Amino acid sequence: QVRLAESGGGMVQTGTSLRLSCAASGPDFGKNAMGWIRQVPGKNPETVAIISASGLSYHYGDSVKGRFIISRDNAKNMVYLQMNGLKPEDTGSYLCARSDLPWTTGAFDHWGQGTQVTVVS
Repeated sequence: QVRLAESGGGMVQTGTSLRLSCAASGPDFGKNAMGWIRQVPGKNPETVAIISASGLSYHYGDSVKGRFIISRDNAKNMVYLQMNGLKPEDTGSYLCARSDLPWTTGAFDHWGQGTQVTVVS
């Protein structure tokens, strides 16, 4: 059974940084693409970042390019999202997600509960 547990959210000021972590359990972690999805009430979910199973390929949403960095440690079954230069529009619940394939362009099969990030000016 796949379980994803996010941590690291909080309330921060504009321009600061946060690092989100996702602890994954279940088989074949190193064979699956992972991602972070931002949810804001009243808006469509946005795929913020995707990392391939190998960790060698990435994709970022336009709104976070140049500010966010996704990484993974397959030995520890962990995925991270380094968030720099945070803006109020980055506010939302950030969900860790896993695909059953080594790469995805945005389709995921498993999701965590999310960790809330609130950026205040």
